[in-house]
Amino acid sequence: MKNLNNKRIAVLAADGYEQSELVEPINALKENGAQVEIISLKSGEIRGMVDHEWAESIAVDKTVKEANHSEYDALLLPGGVLNPDAVRSDEAAVAWVKKFFEAEKPVAAICHGPQTLIDAEVVKGRKMTSYKAIHKDLKNAGANWVDEEVVTDENLTTSRSPEDIPAFNERIIKEFSK
Repeated sequence: MKNLNNKRIAVLAADGYEQSELVEPINALKENGAQVEIISLKSGEIRGMVDHEWAESIAVDKTVKEANHSEYDALLLPGGVLNPDAVRSDEAAVAWVKKFFEAEKPVAAICHGPQTLIDAEVVKGRKMTSYKAIHKDLKNAGANWVDEEVVTDENLTTSRSPEDIPAFNERIIKEFSK
């Protein structure tokens, strides 16, 4: 494991995030010294899901409009079905995500999380993975989609599903520590 002391990680999520895909990576990042902040479309709390049922809520640190991308060293996009759909529908959130790519900062997305990257227009020509249900969307946006547990292409790391979280966490710790 790498040292993430002094690294600030933004987690962009909305209601309907897959709980394991947000909580487990956050815990791994914090255990390795990272400061993690939840960024969302609204202030207050956002609520997760487990097996298509509403689950626990988590406090939002800042809204997309309040957060400055330049204050963060990396970005994490958890999945879930409702979460990325809400995030990708918000123009300010999509523009905010795109700024991480313009600054060549590490970005990680799991499961349905890469859907937001399609709207940010940053997937063309990249080797990526995701939840199988969105593989055609990624291919149609120009990504080279592969069925692997975790894939890193330059500053972008992607993973398929909650089953891949251990490999995903290991890789994002490595990538975010650079």
